[in-house]
Amino acid sequence: MVDTLTIRQPDDWHIHFRDGEMLKAVVNDTASQFGRGIIMPNLVPPVVTGADAAAYRERITAAIQPEHQFTPLMTLYLTDNTDPADVKDAADQGIIHAVKLYPAGATTNSQSGVTSINNVMSVLEVMADINLPLCVHGEVTSPDIDIFDREAVFLETQLQPLQQALPELKVILEHVTTADGVNYVRDGSYNTAATITPHHLMINRNHMLVGGIRPHYYCLPIVKRATHQQALRDAATSGHERFFLGTDSAPHLTHTKETSCGCAGVYNTPNTLSCLAQVFEEENALEHLEAFCSLNGPTWYGLPPNENTTTLTRRSTPTEYPASITTPDGTVTVFDPGVDLYWAAV
Repeated sequence: MVDTLTIRQPDDWHIHFRDGEMLKAVVNDTASQFGRGIIMPNLVPPVVTGADAAAYRERITAAIQPEHQFTPLMTLYLTDNTDPADVKDAADQGIIHAVKLYPAGATTNSQSGVTSINNVMSVLEVMADINLPLCVHGEVTSPDIDIFDREAVFLETQLQPLQQALPELKVILEHVTTADGVNYVRDGSYNTAATITPHHLMINRNHMLVGGIRPHYYCLPIVKRATHQQALRDAATSGHERFFLGTDSAPHLTHTKETSCGCAGVYNTPNTLSCLAQVFEEENALEHLEAFCSLNGPTWYGLPPNENTTTLTRRSTPTEYPASITTPDGTVTVFDPGVDLYWAAV
C-alpha cells in the first residue's frame, strides 16, 4: 500500500471566492493548497468587463496572505450584451483567461446570464479566433425539464449545435455530473474538456435525500444517481487528458443553506485533496492523481505545470477537518463526505 505521494502542486480550474468579507474568509484556504485558480465571475453585480475583472483580481490579491503564492486567473461573465472588443482587449492584456457562460437562471447569481446562444455568437466567434476558452454551466433552465435531466438536454440542444457551428471554440463543460457528459467529452475533439468536483465523486443523490434532506449536499448541477457518480469516478481516475479538477467550491452562510429555500453550493476546499486521494485509492488509480489535479488542466489551458510540489500522506487514523469556518456574517459549513478520510496534504 502506498503511504506517501508527491505530485506537482495542484490547480483549481473552477472556484468561487465571492467578495468582501466572504472573500477574505475563504481565499486562503485555496491559496494555501493550490497554485492557480480559475475564478468564477458571478458576483453581485457580476464581473462583466475587463475593468471589472482587473479590479476583482486586485481585491483577491490583497486578501491573500503573503506566505502563499497563488495566481488568480480571471474570467468574464457572459451576458447578452457583452462587448466582443472588450473581451478581446481583456484577453490581449492578460487580464482574463476564459469567459463563463451561465444560462440565465441556472444557478447562484445567474440572473444576468445568456438567454440564447444566438445572442452571443459574435463574442464566441472572437473567442474562437483568439483561442480564449468558454467555461460552460451546462444545464437548460426550462421549467418543463426535470432537474436531473438538464445537463443531458443541454448537451443535445445547446452545446452540440454550438460546437458544430463553431468547432474551433475551446469549451470546458464545468462540473460535469452525468455519464452523458463524460461520454460527450471523451468522444469529442481536443477542443472539449470537463472539470469534475470532489463532491460529485464522493456523493450521489441518495446521500442527499435518503433518511432526510441534507442541504449542504445541494449544489447545481445537482448530484445524480450512483451510475452517473461511477462514470465520473471512472473519468477522473482514467488519466484522460481532458478531465481535470475544478472544485466548484462555493461558500454560502450556513443559515442560507439551512432554510426553506436553501442556496445551491458546496464548500469543499479544506478537504478536497483528501477526498480525491481517497477516491483515487479506492479506484486503484493513485498513479493518475497528479494528472487530474496538476497536469491536465494546465496543458489544456496552455500553461506550464506548477514548479512546487505537494506531498500527501496516508495516516493510520482519520484526518480531521473543521466542521465550519467563521466569517463576520456567520459560519460556512465545510463539506462532510460522510466517510472517514485518511489522506492529508502536507
